Amino acid sequence: MQTSRQVKTSNGVRRSPMQVWKEHKGKYLLILPFAILFLVFTIIPVFTSIVISFTSFNMLEPPVFIGLRNYINLTVNDDVFLIAVKNTLFFALITGPISYLMCFVFSWLINELSPKVRAVMTLVFYAPSISGNAYMIWKLIFSSDMYGYANAWLLKLGFISEPILFFDKKEYVFPILVLVQLWLSLGVSFLAFIAGLQNVDKSLYEAGQIDGIRNRWQELWFITLPSMRPQLLFGAVMQITASLSVSQISIELAGFPSVEYSGHTILTHLHDYGFIRHEMGYASAIATVLFFIMVFTNIIVQKVLRRVGA
Repeated sequence: MQTSRQVKTSNGVRRSPMQVWKEHKGKYLLILPFAILFLVFTIIPVFTSIVISFTSFNMLEPPVFIGLRNYINLTVNDDVFLIAVKNTLFFALITGPISYLMCFVFSWLINELSPKVRAVMTLVFYAPSISGNAYMIWKLIFSSDMYGYANAWLLKLGFISEPILFFDKKEYVFPILVLVQLWLSLGVSFLAFIAGLQNVDKSLYEAGQIDGIRNRWQELWFITLPSMRPQLLFGAVMQITASLSVSQISIELAGFPSVEYSGHTILTHLHDYGFIRHEMGYASAIATVLFFIMVFTNIIVQKVLRRVGA
């Protein structure tokens, strides 16, 4: 019978935690700095937020335990939160899969180029995700006067007779935010996919040709995708997180609050109660709901992706 002080290794030999520590001490020490940072700045804040979500806390007075009142108010009395949930899920449903496919398709195409051209094209596609002036560019394009590029082109081509107030009309706000988010979406996942494609064992393609693979699509499905499964899973997590945590785009482009809350998301609602109203208990409840939505979505997507090429 295995005791609590023994660890069964992959070869079946039982060792004590101290023996495992002595054998892998160097590895544990290497990951220790990241583990401490992850614990202090991720794990502890998440659990602290969950605890605070059951309180009334304004940052000036001690938290007061109120049970499920914050969650009841969110789901029953807060109509704006329900709008934010609808916008966030709809936004994620559109931008999440499309941006994920964009990251893979562009990385797949770029991977076929020569090394120098590949490096340049990677920078070109990745640059928007780290650009600090991205919002300013799009605000200039969709400016509501005749000097905005979109209005100027539409006026010149005769499609409209007067400038369109893009960010003052509900029907334009959401499509523009989707467009901008897709433009910014070729980020870390894009780089991970390129790295994954570079690391696929080339001998697998030769073996695949012997086994009957005859075209690039068969190579993609039976060799490339299964070989890139870790990168695909990582990219899914990153794209889901990005699509569900949109706020800055909406605030910068559509204003805060946006017209008829057309660009309002869960994270902008969190920003409202956390940084403007300083109702930290209520804001923590919003953050907790968003956290579990992300966790649930990631679990589903990863289960689906694990079947790729299986």
